[in-house]
Amino acid sequence: MDTQRREGGLWQMIWAFDLITLIFLVITAIISLQTKDLLSAAMIFGVYSFLMCLLWAGMAAVDVAFTESAVGAGVSAVFLIATVLRTTRRSSD
Repeated sequence: MDTQRREGGLWQMIWAFDLITLIFLVITAIISLQTKDLLSAAMIFGVYSFLMCLLWAGMAAVDVAFTESAVGAGVSAVFLIATVLRTTRRSSD
């Protein structure tokens, strides 16, 4: 009986963590799409990828979470930020 209570409490805690992470995921996706500054959008995209990594790890897909953290939050975010910093804005004069 005591084990069932612990498992139920753990399930509720994991469900709450997934829900909060999903809410933050949707918020970061909307902010990333709405922002006008490319550098801010690239940084928010990195946060989005990190939150996806947390969701994959919560679903016990550790291999997918590791790949998401390495590629999505790591390499892609760095490449996007480097590209934004190396480009210049052309005037329409």
